[in-house]
Amino acid sequence: MTDLSHIHRFVPGNRHEATPLLLLHGTGGDENDLLPLGQAVSPGASLLSPRGQVLEHGMPRFFRRLAEGVFDEDDVRRRADALADFVNDARKCYDLPAPIALGYSNGANIAAAVLQLRPDVLAGAILLRAMVPLSDPPAVKLDGKPVLIVSGQFDPIIPASNSQRLAIELAKAGADVQHRTLPIGHQLSQADLTVAQEWLGGIDTSRSDNAAA
Repeated sequence: MTDLSHIHRFVPGNRHEATPLLLLHGTGGDENDLLPLGQAVSPGASLLSPRGQVLEHGMPRFFRRLAEGVFDEDDVRRRADALADFVNDARKCYDLPAPIALGYSNGANIAAAVLQLRPDVLAGAILLRAMVPLSDPPAVKLDGKPVLIVSGQFDPIIPASNSQRLAIELAKAGADVQHRTLPIGHQLSQADLTVAQEWLGGIDTSRSDNAAA
């Protein structure tokens, strides 16, 4: 589709009860990068995978940064708003319910920013190697929105205190946060897939139980 704001891939699912996944790549990735991960985490779910609109030395990102770990927060806010608008437009175009974001690194950071700035857009989030995106986020009500944060114990980019701070901020806003730290670095691993699958399975089960009640 070219009439939506972001270059993207959409893969329709065949399991209609599954919550769609919004796939958000890391620095240097594109709209194809996380499709295999999304299919593995939630087989049969619809996948919406946009490409970041910022280029850093030719590498796509979802927002500008001033240095590694130092974000241009004005740009974070603008790009989070633009991504939220894209998701809303894509939902109408493809007839989708609100998705769960599955983001890695830069993609996890923009997903966290969308949660803090436009919380109505996402049904939840899986944040792999996420950092605090905004030093002074607005007060929002996340009202039990499920969020999984997966950090790497040996991550050379993200201090443990930073990801812990993000978990605390989202929990204080009312999100149902699980924060797991794996004995790995910044790169994704099989353990990330396993943790995400188990977490998402628990979310799907609880939603089915609520619907039955």
